[in-house]
Amino acid sequence: MLLIIDDDIAIQTSLSLLFRKEGFTVRLADGPFDTLEILAEETPELILLDMNFSVDTSGNDGLRLLRRIRERLPAVPVILITGWGSIDLAVEGMKAGARDFMTKPWQNDHLVQSVHTALNLAQATPASPNRRKLDQQFTFDNIVGEDPHLLDMLTTIGRVAPTDAPVLITGESGTGKELIAEAIHQNSRRHRQPFVKVNLGGISSTLFESELFGHVRGAFTDAKTDRAGRFELANKGSIFLDEIGDLDPASQVKLLRVLQDRTFEPLGSSKSRTVDVRVICATNRNLEEMVSKGQFREDLFYRINLISVRLPALRERPGDIPLLVTYFVDNLKVIYGRPDLRVSASAQKWLKTLPLPGNIRQLKNVVERTVLLSANDELQIRDFERNLTQNPGAQPHAPGHLPPVGSITLEEMEYQMIHRAMVFHQNHVAKVARALGITRFALYRRLEKFGIPYTTEE
Repeated sequence: MLLIIDDDIAIQTSLSLLFRKEGFTVRLADGPFDTLEILAEETPELILLDMNFSVDTSGNDGLRLLRRIRERLPAVPVILITGWGSIDLAVEGMKAGARDFMTKPWQNDHLVQSVHTALNLAQATPASPNRRKLDQQFTFDNIVGEDPHLLDMLTTIGRVAPTDAPVLITGESGTGKELIAEAIHQNSRRHRQPFVKVNLGGISSTLFESELFGHVRGAFTDAKTDRAGRFELANKGSIFLDEIGDLDPASQVKLLRVLQDRTFEPLGSSKSRTVDVRVICATNRNLEEMVSKGQFREDLFYRINLISVRLPALRERPGDIPLLVTYFVDNLKVIYGRPDLRVSASAQKWLKTLPLPGNIRQLKNVVERTVLLSANDELQIRDFERNLTQNPGAQPHAPGHLPPVGSITLEEMEYQMIHRAMVFHQNHVAKVARALGITRFALYRRLEKFGIPYTTEE
């Protein structure tokens, strides 16, 4: 049974017809008193709750009733509906336990989609299966590992993938967030539709609207023709917004609108377009901390964070390192035509002990560089030592000299330089930033990315 709580007879009729057509049994309530009487008789599968039952449009009526419902039925999903679109109200409702938030007038397809998603997510969580069972149920071909932390995460994404719930993927740089986003899309009902990747960290604020929403001819000097934006290209499919924590405040507002209303205008156009996309976001930053500091909009955070999954760092699952090394080597056998290529048992064991701040990306780079630069078919510890730039026992490159081409990645060089600068300037962030020619904000981002400890300066 679906319970609709609204004091407007027209809204009641409209929603009742919509959901009966979708196969739901529907009951109606005018306000708090009717609601409590119905809840005493039976438990609904889901509740659609209006935020106002009087001339007061603050939303306090709905919030009070929401809190009573959550106390009484904590497992029943609630979707809020209001004709008075208030961002603060939306955030308060989500904090109080609402599953989603819709403004009147709503889009029927969007509302029905939200209801089905909430019901799917409300189902009991199954016990974590082993990797073999997961692979029988889902398509996780490119995700390697058997660590319990990883399996718990894969179980979660397998469960939420068939829904349209927005997913936020967090984790350090190099942990494979893009692979997880692709797995969510491949295991969804949208898997035959486009999967569009957008690196928000690589798009300037001046190009944000044009890149994401497109533009019409004449919108700016170089706009010779109409151009579809990333959201339009992703219509009916999924869009992956990587590095969402790097988005500037003005762009956050523009993104919020398309996530909330499913509408946008191409740059230079006054005509709104509707889009149907599943949104998957990723970041290596702490968004909750950014929200508390006023660096990231709280309403946008709640819009993208219905489901959050955290990827464990490689140091948290060292038992998966041999599996990853074997996976990389098996691929390199084919790429470089070396069918006898393998890694010795001692080298596999030794690789598990390495500090790898760049996570899977760094491990892959080390393995491929070693394969390229070693003539041996069986790779030993000494082969990796020659090519491991982060070897704790290795001597740093002489001051004033760059390492040989191919012996280090740009990310590894950046890590080394920041680490050396922090040591040289005794962790004084302002001095390190000046020495490296970057802002303190940019340095803080890199310190978090590489896991280098620091203290915040006033």
